[in-house]
Amino acid sequence: MRILYFSQYFPPEVGATQTRAYEMSRYLAEQGHSVTVITEIPNHPSGIIPQAYKGRLSERRKESGVDVLRLWVWASPEKTFKSRMRFYLSYMGMAALAGSLLRGKYDVVIATSPPLFVGTAGLFVAIVRRIPFVFEVRDLWPESAVALGELSSKKAIRLAGKLEALLYWRASRVICVTEGICSRLLQRGVPERKVALIPNGANTDLFTYNETSAQSLASTFGLDGKFVALYAGIHGIAQGLETVLEAAHILRGRDDIVFLFVGEGPKKVELLQRKETMGLPNVLFLPEVPTLEMPGYLSMAGCAIVPLRDEALFRGALPSKMFEAWSCGRPVVLSVAGEAAGLLTKAGGGIVVTPEHPREMADAILHLAENRQDATQMGQSGAAFVRSYYSRRDQARKLENLLQSLVRE
Repeated sequence: MRILYFSQYFPPEVGATQTRAYEMSRYLAEQGHSVTVITEIPNHPSGIIPQAYKGRLSERRKESGVDVLRLWVWASPEKTFKSRMRFYLSYMGMAALAGSLLRGKYDVVIATSPPLFVGTAGLFVAIVRRIPFVFEVRDLWPESAVALGELSSKKAIRLAGKLEALLYWRASRVICVTEGICSRLLQRGVPERKVALIPNGANTDLFTYNETSAQSLASTFGLDGKFVALYAGIHGIAQGLETVLEAAHILRGRDDIVFLFVGEGPKKVELLQRKETMGLPNVLFLPEVPTLEMPGYLSMAGCAIVPLRDEALFRGALPSKMFEAWSCGRPVVLSVAGEAAGLLTKAGGGIVVTPEHPREMADAILHLAENRQDATQMGQSGAAFVRSYYSRRDQARKLENLLQSLVRE
């Protein structure tokens, strides 16, 4: 197949969206398909375009067998409604234009959302080229934006809802990453024949326990002998990381327990300020690291913290960082209700706590720190579960089969 893959976010940017798009497209290329990814000039989440890309409208090159076309976007470190709209709409316009003008024949378009406007660009190109359009939904938007306070204009919400409905209606297939999202789409009237579940997971070849890296990192950051409670990911609104700082405050008298934050995001400056105000010597913040280095950090950790805010919308979430921690044999302290909590219980891979409840989180981390055998057993159970049911390679194979069946129709 010749596949056009629209994803606004892509490596070297770091995050769950970027990792999923990269690993899916790389797998398809490995199977002999021609894959062109249309993405943005790197800038997310900081909103700052690196010097190497300044002044460029586009860059195109092969990466791991994938043809990657990066396009200029209106990036800004200021995260307001207007700046976000400029950011999203600039990608939509550039991607729609580039996808329409690319030479050669393509068989199918896949677009991953949010942002919702990625789907708009993908649909436009699919219509121009008269080929099937596959729409992947990783999060319900604008629902999530409204719940997090990022979108409040009634007019904008109404228009976004109409655009969302159009994308579902025109898509040949709609891919969901959780059962909760699938259920919501079916409730909204999306035909069952269109809906396919391809969940999040982990690259089990990359995410494995690495004792050498763990020891090296612990020595580098002065964490030898410490029980490290690790949060790695975007420091954003949805995660409710203030709760993690509150849990650190509760455990501040335990010199053997350290809370480690790795990543960037719009809330990081505020979190750093909170750390200083609260006086937390047991909290360490580090910059984001490339995905290839992440297994070392997870291997160093005694447990991984996976939090989300206490919003009804997140009861259908299935965070990919949970699977990556398990793949490295680490137990998870999961501060997420609903589908993810049920899955963790089924896997036996950690402890579920009430979202935005710092005392429960602190107690769970303390239990794992004081019962290392329990922590090890939970990590091993999680690793076996991921390898059996949530391998990214298996999920990519499902995507390949879906696209092939669609192209043959």
